[in-house]
Amino acid sequence: MMKQDKYDMIVVGTGFASTFFLSRYLSKAPSSVKVLVLERGHLYPHSERLKERRRESTPYQKLNELSHDTFINENPEKHWEFQAAFGGGSNCWYGCTPRFMPSDFKMKSLYGIASDWPLQYEELEPYYDQVEHSMSISGPDDTPYPRKGSYPQPPHAFNTVDKILKSTYGNLYVSQPTARAKVPVNGRGSCCVSAECSVCPVNAKFTIENSGMGVFEDERVELVYGAKVFAMELQQNAVRKLSYIRDGKERSATADIFALGANAIFNAHILLNSGDASPLTGKGLGEQYGLGARVYLKNMSNVGGGTWVSGNGYMLYDGDHRKNFAACLMESNNAPFLRLEKGKWRDVANFRMIFEDLPDERNYVATTSDLMMPKVHFEGPSAYTLRAVENMKKKLPEILASLPVENIEYSKPYATEAHIMGTARMSQKASDGVVDKHLIHHKYRNLFVLGSSAFTTFSPANPTLTLSALSLYAADNSF
Repeated sequence: MMKQDKYDMIVVGTGFASTFFLSRYLSKAPSSVKVLVLERGHLYPHSERLKERRRESTPYQKLNELSHDTFINENPEKHWEFQAAFGGGSNCWYGCTPRFMPSDFKMKSLYGIASDWPLQYEELEPYYDQVEHSMSISGPDDTPYPRKGSYPQPPHAFNTVDKILKSTYGNLYVSQPTARAKVPVNGRGSCCVSAECSVCPVNAKFTIENSGMGVFEDERVELVYGAKVFAMELQQNAVRKLSYIRDGKERSATADIFALGANAIFNAHILLNSGDASPLTGKGLGEQYGLGARVYLKNMSNVGGGTWVSGNGYMLYDGDHRKNFAACLMESNNAPFLRLEKGKWRDVANFRMIFEDLPDERNYVATTSDLMMPKVHFEGPSAYTLRAVENMKKKLPEILASLPVENIEYSKPYATEAHIMGTARMSQKASDGVVDKHLIHHKYRNLFVLGSSAFTTFSPANPTLTLSALSLYAADNSF
């Protein structure tokens, strides 16, 4: 039972976007403010998740829905990975936190591709720094993107191959910035390099649960679990009421301000169920496109590496090629792998090649006759992205020329990058998107739409740091 009928703000979700937005809002709000947070799932403590991984019994195991049971997927070959639980994606992410490049925000003006974001890197830079300190990010001093401060934790160690590529390419090859702690901090352990990052064995990875941010313990916040939000009441260009199901009963709540912080599928679904007037709501669903490159080495043992992903390569990222094909970010992967050849067990390097994609209206979220069940249509990656894959395969032997390469084998494209984006895109004008640069809906001016659903374009860099910085930016500049 809710404590009251009317709130100053209602927030949907408890993931990165909602938590960072609410943390900044609460830091500025008076002591009298009342906030309702509606979370679809339930708390699944890290200690209990570890029991599940050890195949031990835990009462939490069936408390939250499986992600693939919450929507209809029209393309079963394409997976959309997320968690409907307290902390959202922070429970299952791998903690990779590179910033976007400045060019990612101005694809149209630089390359004639897609659209420019309505805000630029320089506006977001101080908020990147704030999130990096909140998460205690481990990262290098030299980066391909500009930064004014230093990372709060030192970088993780390179492996053998990383060291050679760093020597070859300078700040185009760096230790990956990551929320997997280098040194213990705030009760988190140091990374154990087990590559079991989705549920970190030593709790080194930043999560909402171990964040220490205190957002959901704040006496001004009422957190309700098991609340499946499905629609809002829209009147006179504003949201008046929000509806949800809890314990099998339909309920509602009112507020002055609303913030949707679900993922890009469910933010769009709630808006569509509500009769959102924007023709672009739900359109342009996507994420990055990735595949593996296994590099066999001649008489070189590749050892070391202080974390699961130890290096990021930017050699195929920026440049005029983006007029014709997508940027690619390289990840150096230390997941355990041995060559099955005597004396060559460690003569191998593994890379994940991650490509940006473009929003495409063929890929979208739609409603169904069931108000609780969205449908996802996905036709596939853009030709722009597929051209970049072919270019990478041509260029990679040259890029790795400083290594004794015997052979390169490529995997099939991964079914998912677990980064769902683009269904309520940010734009300067209402005709070009759904929300403005402060993540406020162009039409319904008391509604924020948070998270990567607001991304104008899809950089190859991991989105979590950027969407968290955007939440701070929106809360700082909108009240």
